[in-house]
Amino acid sequence: MSQLITQGATSSTKVQIADGINDIAWQAHQGSVAAIIQLLNEKLAKFGVRTRAIFADGVLQLLCEAAREEQLDQATLVEQIQQILNSISPRNIRRVNINSRIVREQQLLWLTEIYRHGDHQLLWSQEITLTQPHIFKRLMTDLKQAQSELIKIHLPKTQFSPSLGLRKNSSTKRIPAAVGLCSLLLLTWFVYALLGDKLINLIKLETFKFSITPMEKSSPGDFNNRVSAPLEDHFAEAVRIANRASDTGKIANTSTQWLELAAEWQRASDLMSMVTPDHRRYEEAKIRTQLYRKYSKVAQTEAEKSKL
Repeated sequence: MSQLITQGATSSTKVQIADGINDIAWQAHQGSVAAIIQLLNEKLAKFGVRTRAIFADGVLQLLCEAAREEQLDQATLVEQIQQILNSISPRNIRRVNINSRIVREQQLLWLTEIYRHGDHQLLWSQEITLTQPHIFKRLMTDLKQAQSELIKIHLPKTQFSPSLGLRKNSSTKRIPAAVGLCSLLLLTWFVYALLGDKLINLIKLETFKFSITPMEKSSPGDFNNRVSAPLEDHFAEAVRIANRASDTGKIANTSTQWLELAAEWQRASDLMSMVTPDHRRYEEAKIRTQLYRKYSKVAQTEAEKSKL
């Protein structure tokens, strides 16, 4: 028994470490400057380079410091940073200005000092533009992350159990759900690849037609439709709010705008959470609920950063 408990504790520790890494990567993808810096420092440590960053005026100002000038070779460092940031694909960050200098004592106002005395402080400075992944690739990444979050939430903590058969049955029951989610992702990819922008335009058109169509006279045969309508409304309304929030997020700059955006994402998440298990798109609604809630937290973080 003690051996099983030890193995369970070891497994739990490994899962926690993996979750921590995934959380940092996810936060960096959402645009968290602190998470981006943590990943950059991990990747650039082998070069003896450490980084600091501030997001200001729509540009990620990045400061690279090292003990010796040869460690800050411009061509090598710019290429490495470009590759790292492109792999992270941070949301709402397109332009990055890379500054380099010999390491010096901690300065809280280092960006102000660079603005004032850049010629005397910097070895070199270069602005780069990050490559933007295809919108569908971003969608697939978000859906996969949301799926893993849901699975992580519902997985029980590792405990010793005298009945291994029960755990095997539990794992077997989760296989159809995982297959179903994978099928949903593959179907989404196929439809998007086949129709592309035509599908987006069609969805917008149908949404518009739905919003202006007058209520038809009810009949006894429409009873089931009337019962399911509120459920469909929750899902459809949440999607409409999410689409609007996604467009707003591309131009949000001020703290007020980010707070309004956070409220929009939270509203979409709340509506999605109201979809009941008997709804035909319930599994998708669970994924979207978690995803929208994450976006709301990211917007709140951006609002706090905009106040600085």
